[in-house]
Amino acid sequence: MTFLGSRLRHLLELLDGDVAGVYADLGLPDIRPRFAPVVRTLARQGPGTIRDLAAAIGVTHSAASQTVAEMARQDLVRLEPGADARQRIVHLTDRAARLMPAIEAEMTATDAAAEAFDAQLPFPLSRLVEEAIALLEQRPMRDRIGEVVVDGKP
Repeated sequence: MTFLGSRLRHLLELLDGDVAGVYADLGLPDIRPRFAPVVRTLARQGPGTIRDLAAAIGVTHSAASQTVAEMARQDLVRLEPGADARQRIVHLTDRAARLMPAIEAEMTATDAAAEAFDAQLPFPLSRLVEEAIALLEQRPMRDRIGEVVVDGKP
């Protein structure tokens, strides 16, 4: 378990780095892997709040907000005021709509490659990740660490 976070970040870097390379090969070097689920969700469901996007793609509100802000800088989404001053509605831009076929093709290929990758492992990584998330949602790591720490000392 030592350096678990570092190893997980390294795994994600390997995965995302190669997907980003595929986008570069497609002539889309400014597209990030984390943009694809947002584009796909907005294309399927229409405009929505950042909170709704976060729930739909399974990330925190903060992560979705950061991704949307970067996507706005890349002219992939535009933000409009929502029902109240705190709410912003995310819309796909014409540029994102033009890129949809390439993004969909990449995601379909990535999904197939991920399934093949899972099949090569002794147990599916996707299932393990889902189980780990579920366990941490039931009892956060902070609580687990707290059980080991007594009076501020491990």
